[in-house]
Amino acid sequence: MTEGLLIHPLQPEEAGEAARLWNACAESGEALYCLLTEAAFRRLFFSASGVLLAAERQGQLLGFAHANPPQAGAGKAFLTTVMVKPGFRRQGIGRLLLDEIRRRMVAHGADSLWISSLNPTALSWRIPGTPGHGHNNMPGADRDAPGYGFLRRVGFEEVYLETAMYLCLADYKGEPGLSALRRRLLSEGVYTGLYSPAMDVGFDRLCDRVGSEYWRNALKTEITAWKTNRPNADPTFWADGVPPKGPRPLLIAAHEQEIIGFTGPVDVQENGRGWFTGICVDPAFQRRGIGKALFHLLLQSFRESGAAYASLFTGEDNPARLLYESAGFRCVRPFAMMRMALRENNMKKP
Repeated sequence: MTEGLLIHPLQPEEAGEAARLWNACAESGEALYCLLTEAAFRRLFFSASGVLLAAERQGQLLGFAHANPPQAGAGKAFLTTVMVKPGFRRQGIGRLLLDEIRRRMVAHGADSLWISSLNPTALSWRIPGTPGHGHNNMPGADRDAPGYGFLRRVGFEEVYLETAMYLCLADYKGEPGLSALRRRLLSEGVYTGLYSPAMDVGFDRLCDRVGSEYWRNALKTEITAWKTNRPNADPTFWADGVPPKGPRPLLIAAHEQEIIGFTGPVDVQENGRGWFTGICVDPAFQRRGIGKALFHLLLQSFRESGAAYASLFTGEDNPARLLYESAGFRCVRPFAMMRMALRENNMKKP
């Protein structure tokens, strides 16, 4: 059924047709992707580093695929999407597109192909069961989507399971015991609340213990913003890719002049979503209620900042899920980080 099919780089003049296919799949409910204008499609997929392929027969676009090659010799390539027009599925078109993606990724030095939130091409998606609310980055493959079976059949394996969670902030009831919890922590020498540039606190010990340069950069750039009274200059930490207007609320837990936990910075995206980089607590200080205090302070800050809703994703078996559910979050979709080996003798762990 692939006779006469051509696989070639998708050309800019085909962007409109590709965007229509993308939107048709989204509007039918097959995919949770946000709708894209032709201009938005071009911005998202036509990049210098990414590989965007088309499947075409007699001038008709039947499908396309996109992937990003490894960065800095890491070996991990990232698959963004494989999409085939309805009526032409189960004819081997998706496999041919994926085969060519695999060949090109290997040529770029990849030893594995991943579907995860680490993909440089971040896909915004619509949260089901909400009034048009969305999340800024798809954390992996949607396990409820029809295309999930295709991914399993062609050789992708599940590496890590995640659950997307959602809370309408108008429904947030607060935590009645928050004040008492913060007082108890303070009696133990742990401050929880807003960071102030007047505080002389370090954060390297926390980041060393959790082994995260991402958290180190998040703290470094926002604390620098506060100390210089200027917006965070790192686009990695901009909501919607837009520079913030100034320093943003940063919620910390501090003990003996060291940050032992934090969340934020607090921002609000254009779609009304409360934005933050995540939440982190030093392993040496866990199971004391610090994470709970920071999380509820975060939700309060979202409401005070005018956010309409909050969304996040967490490991399917992560104990923190109980905290999120107790705050009113509900599970809205299961996702999977997935991997396909491209060469023999690959590592079996991410």
